Amino acid sequence: MSRLLEELGHEVLVANPRKLRMIYDSDSKNDRADAETLARVARMDAKLLDAIRHRKEATQVDLAAVRSRDVLIKARTQLINHVRGVVKLVGMRLPKSSAPSFHKKASRGVIPELLKEALAPILETLEEISQQVRNYDRQIKQLSREKYPETELLTQVSGIGNLTALTYVLTLENPQRFARSRTVGSFLGLRPRQGDSGKQQPQLRITKAGDSLLRRLLVNSAQHLLGHFGQDCDLRRWGLELAKRGGKNAKKRAAVAVARKLAVLLHRLWSWGEVYDPFYQSQSQAVPISVS
Repeated sequence: MSRLLEELGHEVLVANPRKLRMIYDSDSKNDRADAETLARVARMDAKLLDAIRHRKEATQVDLAAVRSRDVLIKARTQLINHVRGVVKLVGMRLPKSSAPSFHKKASRGVIPELLKEALAPILETLEEISQQVRNYDRQIKQLSREKYPETELLTQVSGIGNLTALTYVLTLENPQRFARSRTVGSFLGLRPRQGDSGKQQPQLRITKAGDSLLRRLLVNSAQHLLGHFGQDCDLRRWGLELAKRGGKNAKKRAAVAVARKLAVLLHRLWSWGEVYDPFYQSQSQAVPISVS
């Protein structure tokens, strides 16, 4: 509907329902009253609506492939957990294995004889799901190369692959919609909530606003960057220093903080088409030595 109204030349404001509690908390809620409230708020100050933007139809179609892959990954994980749980009930444990190769290892005589008939269909389903996931991976790689070449700018960063880069581009759609790169972290729900009152400034969890899939992918990329296989860079060093502080949740908080910085960094690279320098921050802070 918003796309149709825009094609007809109207200015369209799609209100963010999270910001309009006055409507769904009202004790006299009906369509006519809701429309009047929206009109009054828009006339007073359109920013109060915190208007959202719907994606283009072509973007939604391409994003459907990414989301469909994510659904298959979740289904595969649930089926693997089911197989492991059933086998554990008879006093056995399956060996460690990656998700794509789980059905192969489980089929090589590891499953107890009395459970083979019950679990064989699930292993066949896991094999089919893994094949479909590989097909989606090829489709995502092809989309990135042919239709969204800007993803190559994002994959310069360690830990950012084709999947995360394409999801980032399709979710934001247009980098110019953000006046500052820093606001992307808030848009994706990676900044802490604020509940200040007087001198009290409690530390709260992140807002988790925006797209949950992209937020999860960025956190996974941050965990890879901070892990054993992450390449050395300013962002990794900063995250590791942050992980040393605090208690047992310090590593999780550091991963979220690095994910927020990744969101900002990717927007910067995309907007300006810059070549990624992993040690830009340390080089800019170095003090040159003058020789007289």
